[in-house]
Amino acid sequence: MDTHALITRYYAAFNASDTEAMIACLSPDVAHHVNEGGVRIGTDAFRAFCAHMTRCYRETLTDIVVMTSRDGTRAAAEFTVNGTYLVTDEGLPEAKGQTYTLPAGGFFSVEDGKITRVVTYYNLADWMAQVSA
Repeated sequence: MDTHALITRYYAAFNASDTEAMIACLSPDVAHHVNEGGVRIGTDAFRAFCAHMTRCYRETLTDIVVMTSRDGTRAAAEFTVNGTYLVTDEGLPEAKGQTYTLPAGGFFSVEDGKITRVVTYYNLADWMAQVSA
């Protein structure tokens, strides 16, 4: 499996709001490093995270650029998150349908054609400022 194609497929599934297609890209014991949060292990934890995110946020990624290591075991992506804050998330400002645009990135480990590690980064202070304005 081509790592660039795998990561591209993962983000296409994200943009289609297709959690199961995202999970099809993942190893069963994937380590999902949530921005400013803990590490969730396994596709069940990933599925639960996606359900929560879908309830609270509507997001589309644009300007996606995928970069891969020569051996295909690592990848990174840079993109723009275009979102709407739908339902108040615990410990965060009240949701009132605010929109936001954030630069973000993802880092991946890949083994045997599956993503074994997903790390997502964005600037939470920037997001807070945008939804609190």
